[in-house]
Amino acid sequence: MNQLTGPISKFSTYSLTSLSLSHNKFQGDFPNSIFEFLKYLTYLDMSSNDFSGLVNFSEFSKLENLIFLSVSNNKFLSTNINSNNVDYVLPNLGNLYFSSCSVTIFPPFLAKLQNLRNLDLSNNKIHGKIPNWFSDNLLYTWKSMNFIDLSFNQLQGDLPIPPNGTYYFAVSNNNFTGGIPSTLSLSTELILSHNHLSGTIPSMFCNATFLDALILSHNHLSGVIPQCLGALPDLTILDLQVNNLHGNIPTHFSQNYNFQTIKLNNNQLDGSLPRSLSNCIILEVLDLAENNIEDVFPSWLEGLQELQVLSLKANKFHGTITSFGAKHPFPKLRIFDVSNNKFSGPLSTSFFESFQGMKDLSNSTHHPRGLLYMHRSSGTAYNDSVVVIIKGQSTELVRILTTFTTIDLSNNMFEGEIPHVIGELSSLKGLNLSHNKISGTIPKTLENLTSLEWLDLSWNQLKGEIPMALTNLNFLAVLNLSENQLKGIIPIGEQFNTFQNNSYIGNPMLCGFPLSKSCDNDKEQPPSVFAEAKESLFGWKAVAVGYGCGVVFGMFLGRLFIKTAKPLWLARLLCGYT
Repeated sequence: MNQLTGPISKFSTYSLTSLSLSHNKFQGDFPNSIFEFLKYLTYLDMSSNDFSGLVNFSEFSKLENLIFLSVSNNKFLSTNINSNNVDYVLPNLGNLYFSSCSVTIFPPFLAKLQNLRNLDLSNNKIHGKIPNWFSDNLLYTWKSMNFIDLSFNQLQGDLPIPPNGTYYFAVSNNNFTGGIPSTLSLSTELILSHNHLSGTIPSMFCNATFLDALILSHNHLSGVIPQCLGALPDLTILDLQVNNLHGNIPTHFSQNYNFQTIKLNNNQLDGSLPRSLSNCIILEVLDLAENNIEDVFPSWLEGLQELQVLSLKANKFHGTITSFGAKHPFPKLRIFDVSNNKFSGPLSTSFFESFQGMKDLSNSTHHPRGLLYMHRSSGTAYNDSVVVIIKGQSTELVRILTTFTTIDLSNNMFEGEIPHVIGELSSLKGLNLSHNKISGTIPKTLENLTSLEWLDLSWNQLKGEIPMALTNLNFLAVLNLSENQLKGIIPIGEQFNTFQNNSYIGNPMLCGFPLSKSCDNDKEQPPSVFAEAKESLFGWKAVAVGYGCGVVFGMFLGRLFIKTAKPLWLARLLCGYT
């Protein structure tokens, strides 16, 4: 974990038993002298470097005492695993980490390992079905297996079944088909996302009292969500997004104080929100977007002091958005999306005043380790994600920066004026209030949103002029004020010089660049050839003629232009000008 670079020199010692060079920037070929001299090694970690070339895995069989081996995350390194040679055996190997090593086949030497406890083959190119011997070993040989990660490969067929006691089991982003086996062991973390699994969620999950993470997202699961999932005592992540689940959300979320992420978005869930969600007092992400939930705004969620992401978009929520009266409502909320619902009424000033998490994130932006992402306190591989509209485009944030803030209230029926207090949300990067019935003027206080990158106020009933102060928004990349009742001169300067006509169309009383409508109120006078010529001895018409016939002759025509005001006939006659 330093910044060490260059190749690894040849080893010449025999006594070394532990070698860790991970998380540096070492380059060059993998040091083969390890196999020649370090035959007493029990621990070898060369992961997360820039080693290159080809390594024959059979060479590792010379290290017979090896217990721990990791060469993961060397993007220029390839590993040759000969499928026809399984003679080499590492009798003591219990921990094998071979992620991102360009492995194409399931390593056959694993069949002879007796003490394997942790296996990471993720992010490779392994294709085809999982061998029968691997499934047999999981059931009968590797009964102390703790960690299995086969995600991000091209595996097919049925799901392997890990032994009881496995705390992390990930096979996401493969091509497994069929349903979830009813005999699947209850791992602490079960990640089966991004496959082609179908069927219902088995009721055996109700017995998973030690389950920490259940991730079944991006499959074809149908049926209802088992009611027991809300009451599992140790569950911190429930990710069932992008399936075909229907029915109600589990009604009983117990006060287990463990839930950090609940993602049920992009299903067909209906009914109302269970009030028991307020028991999840350390909840950070609640994503229920793209369902058929019909309810009023859950203001009782404002007591969740750790909530950072709340997405209710594209449901059937209705009514006004008001405060529930919590002392510090939504203090850490940074992503607030209730777009595409049926909310109505005015935008509450007190509601926006409470968004402390959007007011000042200077501590995060100047963190000594640079930009930070949301992560779980347990440090597992799961990343929180969310789909938001950024600069008019639907974008999935596969990792969420702790500095990312946005408010999307678009496609509702909100009315009244834009609260001036929105200008206090100085860290806001995106604001979308489009397609509502908002009236009044654009608050000048929006000039304080110095981090704003997109602003959409289109399709409302806004009046008055566009505040000149908005030209101070130096990061503003997308502006949409179209289809309102704005009037006056469009501000110019800074970012406003980059916006096109479509930012302002549908405002007939606006004028100025980039619109073709001039802001000059004087009636246009018919052009006077004599007046133009009198303005300058070498007006543009004289110059044009001069370029056609020669500079000297052009000067002559220019003088004639002044005297007769009808030079064009002579130009055509003498120069062939048409």
